[in-house]
Amino acid sequence: MSSPLLDRPGAVEADGGLDAGVAVHYGSSFAAEQRTLLSGEGFVDLSHRDVLRVTGPDRLTWLHSLTTQYLEGLAAGRWTDVLLLSPQGRIEHDFSGVDDGETFWAHTEPGAGAALITFLDRMRFMSRVEVAAVDDRFVVGRYADGLVTEFVDDLATVPGTPVGLFAWEALRIAAGRPRFGLDTDERTIPNEVGLLGSAVHLDKGCYRGQETVARVHNLGRPPRRLTLLHLDGSVDHLPPHGADVLHDGKVVGQVGSAARHHELGPIALALLKRNTPVDATLLADGVAAAQEPIVDPDAGLHVRAGLNL
Repeated sequence: MSSPLLDRPGAVEADGGLDAGVAVHYGSSFAAEQRTLLSGEGFVDLSHRDVLRVTGPDRLTWLHSLTTQYLEGLAAGRWTDVLLLSPQGRIEHDFSGVDDGETFWAHTEPGAGAALITFLDRMRFMSRVEVAAVDDRFVVGRYADGLVTEFVDDLATVPGTPVGLFAWEALRIAAGRPRFGLDTDERTIPNEVGLLGSAVHLDKGCYRGQETVARVHNLGRPPRRLTLLHLDGSVDHLPPHGADVLHDGKVVGQVGSAARHHELGPIALALLKRNTPVDATLLADGVAAAQEPIVDPDAGLHVRAGLNL
């Protein structure tokens, strides 16, 4: 279903794919919309993201037992990022959510909600919880000392100036925040993409996949590392999702997301082999690219945590 904000003057809908149904821009330049978002006066329509709710008295202890995040006793109103892993520690689901004292509300990637709900339903057992999709609550994005999301019940009443998804994506990429399914693949473990500490609580009890996360964290040297690529600005195209990244003619990784940033120019996130020299100039779909590490190649920790572009 398309967002009603696509009726706004100048709105241009995403060209199919994961982000269909929302505007990528509203006729302004990408630089102007990014600055509007950074000023705190703009918001981004993320209503294409899937929304779900978890209710019942056991909801937080139950989610705590299943996920990578410390959710037991989560304070009302506190947003948190959460992962569900395979037994091998690979990321299977991700969501962001907030508890209001009675319900845990969450949002996840477009089209990913049904599989997430199915998995959670299978894990209820004797817990007093209910999980359901929500179609009358929507997600918008804002900037407040970093990119944040919030739920709204009516997009038409959201205060501020709407800006397109291009602005949100450029700031997200610049901040080194991976997007599930774009900057990750079926083999990705949290250590490779800098999610330790933000979506993975390192001091909580057992959860599925914890052994892999803990082993790689303690021993270091994750197989791959997330990297910010600064692309050659003289080339008129961005490398597409999945494009090979080459070093000395050999494939060392793939491009995830790419965008044009109002200050940094063309940038992209890429998952690279851990041992790729961090000072090497790479080629991404034929475009020269310098590296700015996001994840320490040995420790697997996010090294740009203070950056909120």
